[in-house]
Amino acid sequence: MTELPEHASPVTPGGTDKLEPGVALCLSGGGYRAMLFHVGALWRLNELGWLPKLDRVSSVSGGSITAATLGQHWGRLRFGADGIAQAFASELVAPLRRLASTTIDRGSILGGILQPKKTVAEKVAEAYRKHLFGTATLQQLPDRPRFVLNATNVQTGSLWRFSKPYMADYQVGLYPTPDVELAVAVGASSAFPPMLSPVRLTVDEGGYSPDGRGKLFRAPFTTNPVLSDGGVYDNLGLETAWKRCETILISDGGGHMQPEGDVPSDWARHGLRINALIDNQVRSLRKLQAIEGFKAQARKGAYWGIRTDVAGYDPPGGALPCPARQTLALAATKTRLERLPDERQEQLINWGYAACDAGMRTHVDRSLPAPAGFPYPTRGVG
Repeated sequence: MTELPEHASPVTPGGTDKLEPGVALCLSGGGYRAMLFHVGALWRLNELGWLPKLDRVSSVSGGSITAATLGQHWGRLRFGADGIAQAFASELVAPLRRLASTTIDRGSILGGILQPKKTVAEKVAEAYRKHLFGTATLQQLPDRPRFVLNATNVQTGSLWRFSKPYMADYQVGLYPTPDVELAVAVGASSAFPPMLSPVRLTVDEGGYSPDGRGKLFRAPFTTNPVLSDGGVYDNLGLETAWKRCETILISDGGGHMQPEGDVPSDWARHGLRINALIDNQVRSLRKLQAIEGFKAQARKGAYWGIRTDVAGYDPPGGALPCPARQTLALAATKTRLERLPDERQEQLINWGYAACDAGMRTHVDRSLPAPAGFPYPTRGVG
């Protein structure tokens, strides 16, 4: 029987969703900042032998860059009997650090403006194709864990999910075994509005499954989906994970809207400010729902964020030294696909590593061993 997509109803902390005894990892959006923060979190999860325990990886935006790279390289990680990937640094860290040394948003925007035959979104996909994914498609992802790259369907207001077994919007329908390039799927998931959005797909209506068709199963919803950043709908990538798994691990590398006394009135800058406000509210509500769900014991798991103060955690033996003043400076890194210097890259990775460690050893398994130190010990977090 064809698997039906999850219904896109609100996440409810005390909900009665049918759960599987599995582990899901959610990777938030946030440009290169989030991408590298998640690299650090995955680094610590790998050391703890937790990567093979994952049943699902759900991601949006910058988190989808990390997730898709992990998925594409999964078969080359060389897991040992202890569950630790021996090739983690070469297969995940190295390619993402190379990408973080390249600016792709500015050139894509200018290229899309100056070369009207190609949109900004198409230029971004070209950059992902060149620097990370080549012509690999969703079919190169492993069967387990299930990788779900989330975008927002601008036409329906729902999530559009990209995965190996299907892509779907519950209001439109389910398209099995999609041969969509990873570069395009990640481009849609990270199409941050307004400059990198939208991504327009061309889909064969005849390829949809006869099961799971929604009320909007008709053109242009079926044939020409218009997609934007997954964070527009759910900046934590939480929706598809919360409905499925008993244990949820949330890595949040998202930003935070700063107070601004002199708010601009011109439509462009004012629109960006309103967009930031909406993003901030969506993120805050999702975070609140997740944490309340943990408190109510509706799910097991942990949340760690780039704005987390590790002083609020209580891992046995203490957390790695991460002064809040320094980590908040890292959290203020712009939400861009813009080149970051080596020092900032390594500090963001260190911070993701330390935040994940504090969350895992406080809330998931207090018997886990403490880390020997940061991945980049001479950098710290600032």
